[in-house]
Amino acid sequence: MKLSEFKFKLPEELIAKYPAPVRDESRLMVMHKKDGSIEHRVFKEILEYFNEDDLFVFNDTRVFPAKLYGNKEKTGAKIEVFMLRELNSEQKLWDVLVEPARKIRIGNKLYFGIDDSMVAEVIDNTTSRGRTLRFLYDGNHDEFKENLFALGNTPLPYYITREPEDDDVERYQCVYAKNEGAVVAPAAGLHFSRELLKRMEIKGVNSGFLTLHSGLGNYREIDVEDLTKHRMDSEQMEVSEELVAQVNSTKDAEHKVCAVGTSTLRGIESTVAMNGHIKPYSGWTNKFIFPPYDFTVCNALVSNFHMPYSVMLMMVAAFGDYDQVMNAYNVAVKEGYRFGAYGDAMLIID
Repeated sequence: MKLSEFKFKLPEELIAKYPAPVRDESRLMVMHKKDGSIEHRVFKEILEYFNEDDLFVFNDTRVFPAKLYGNKEKTGAKIEVFMLRELNSEQKLWDVLVEPARKIRIGNKLYFGIDDSMVAEVIDNTTSRGRTLRFLYDGNHDEFKENLFALGNTPLPYYITREPEDDDVERYQCVYAKNEGAVVAPAAGLHFSRELLKRMEIKGVNSGFLTLHSGLGNYREIDVEDLTKHRMDSEQMEVSEELVAQVNSTKDAEHKVCAVGTSTLRGIESTVAMNGHIKPYSGWTNKFIFPPYDFTVCNALVSNFHMPYSVMLMMVAAFGDYDQVMNAYNVAVKEGYRFGAYGDAMLIID
């Protein structure tokens, strides 16, 4: 397929700048794969489509406060640093993006905090905006991370054109988030409240967890028309033996396996073996899913409404049928659904 096939007109006012007041009371569009028919519901009604022994698979990655604001030595120029991932905990090395990049060279020192107490030295260039920073901190690693993250801000997506606020610390994080490492929240999971998870448990609908640390590659602009030539950034992930047993037994019993979010769907599809079962995995994935694609494990998907041309939209279209999904997106625009990480949700189900 071509990049241009994922264009649609999205009015600016439909991009959600704030989440719904209550997590599980956002809107939910339900699309039935067998005929493309659409229902309009409230998210907390999602359990009406699932039965005892069905399985929801969640991504339990935890977003860390990745945005830092500092200043450059001597000139005092204001610098924005986006922390991508820690490279070496002992040496306190971090892979980051800097803005404005043209001012930041190897050997420069950057200062953070009201009293400039956190200092980092630029030791390498990785890309045009990418740098490797070594933080010059004498304390132990736990103390360093605590102080570093205290200076950071919630890394809201680029299309949320406002500064992070105190409420974002909680709301741009799933209630079950556990394993730190993401700079992009698994947005479909943001709709699940503790009350909804409890209702799932009472109904006998099972929960399983994988970890996939979503990175900025999800938002990187695709610069090729031929999608077979696009390369995804690699993301670290882990699928445990416990989840493997849950997914494979649920599939074999012909119950529903529902991926909560495109990151979960990518993680599952990155571990599928020749027999259609998944296997344990710990490592990296750069799997890029776009139509046509044959899914062998999941028969339901929860996802937010994504931006035009995005890799997430492509994955949803691969799962739900391109024509049906693009039609559903046109309906969503007409019906005033909210798009983006803080927007409304869509359930695609057989």
